[in-house]
Amino acid sequence: MSQQTAAQAPAAGLDPQLKRIAAALITGAIAVILDTTIVSVAIHELGTDLDASVSTIQWVSTAYLLAMFVAIPVTGWAQSRVGGKRLWLAALTLFLLGSVLCACAWNVESLIAFRVVQGLGGGLMMPLMTTLLIQAAHGQNLGRLMAAVSLPAALGPILGPVIGGLILNYLSWPWLFLVNVPLCVVGLVLAVRLLPSDSASASRVPLDLVGLTLVSPGVVGVIYGLSNVGGEGGFGRTDVLAPLLVGLALLAAFAAWSMRAGDRALVDVRLFRHRALTSSSALLFLAGLGLYGSMLLLPLYWQQVRGEDALGAGLLLIPQGVGALLSRSLAGRLTDSIGGRWVAVGGFAVLAVATVPFAFVTATTSDWLLMGALLVRGLGFGAVTIPLMTGAYVGLEREEVPHASIITRVAMQLGGSFGVAVLAVILASNAAGATSADDVAAAFDVAFWWAIGFTVLAVGLSFLLPKRPARAAA
Repeated sequence: MSQQTAAQAPAAGLDPQLKRIAAALITGAIAVILDTTIVSVAIHELGTDLDASVSTIQWVSTAYLLAMFVAIPVTGWAQSRVGGKRLWLAALTLFLLGSVLCACAWNVESLIAFRVVQGLGGGLMMPLMTTLLIQAAHGQNLGRLMAAVSLPAALGPILGPVIGGLILNYLSWPWLFLVNVPLCVVGLVLAVRLLPSDSASASRVPLDLVGLTLVSPGVVGVIYGLSNVGGEGGFGRTDVLAPLLVGLALLAAFAAWSMRAGDRALVDVRLFRHRALTSSSALLFLAGLGLYGSMLLLPLYWQQVRGEDALGAGLLLIPQGVGALLSRSLAGRLTDSIGGRWVAVGGFAVLAVATVPFAFVTATTSDWLLMGALLVRGLGFGAVTIPLMTGAYVGLEREEVPHASIITRVAMQLGGSFGVAVLAVILASNAAGATSADDVAAAFDVAFWWAIGFTVLAVGLSFLLPKRPARAAA
């Protein structure tokens, strides 16, 4: 593609063929995102129905998350071996199988095992979706394209808690997983019909076994350690420090190995020489921290301080998802026309300002005020994700895109896990000894101020993003 053609591309809309590819991929991806948010609001009910303790039933979510991280690093290698379309169909089928098995689980142990099957399928699908769309777009209209890619992430916080609450109110818990079946079936049909046929890479790169044995358990160790932070003792617990330190050591060893292995590495960390990818990954880490960390605090505030049930808290969170949906298209167009830097700066600034009302919440703060703040907060978050995902691919060649997809996915998920862990500790330490609803609300105030601080830090880092409209290599 000539530079002139690439430069003119943002003025045109998305290619119809690209729209069809995006529709097929997004349909399947929505099932993965919905599954995460639906199950997250049902942990208490699952524990009651399956007669499991809180520490055991938490593994329904933890096992799924860890399985995703086992699968994510091998996505690029698997695509090079079997082709993108076949890998997508296989991963979506695996996720569908896991969903059906979860609905048939007879006890908590079988449910946890089947959630691992789901997680493996979902872990392959999420970075692969981004890779296939970026490669199909040939560097054109990346902002608009990322607005489409972010649709499942925007819909999840809106629909997931509400659907989960409705299912728990009117149906039985197996329907939490059976709801995925029609989405997966439709996604498979669309993928078969609309995704272009491709083939494995001409260069049959062998699986980097050394890298796999370092990066997968390394990421899993970090995530597992962070997932235990919420218990008594916080970061000082043995089941936090041990896996966290081992995981970080393995990731450092993987980075050293990947530098030596070069093109043969499972994930090519040499791509961090691209400032756009490095700054985007750092900001995605902070964005994950702000989204997932705050998504821990927001429903807990309404449940613990205001006495709402899971469905009520989910309904109150709808404005944030609506805001994210409303800002996506505009953010995509602005990223294509003026570049991602100012879109990210503005989005993070809006996100920080809209979180301030939550740093002053009491037991009687108006729900309407907080819902209005959530709407504005959603506008900011929807604007932020587009330029960050777009900027990560600036200057990359086609064969480098799968590696970048893995890096950005891991960065955001690690940020989310870190945010949940840190804010959980801050909330617990400040709520200790609370004797009234206002005392508990004051603990939430402190945690929200920390979330605002992380967001302000992201405003400064956003100035490292490219100024010009993003174009990946064709």
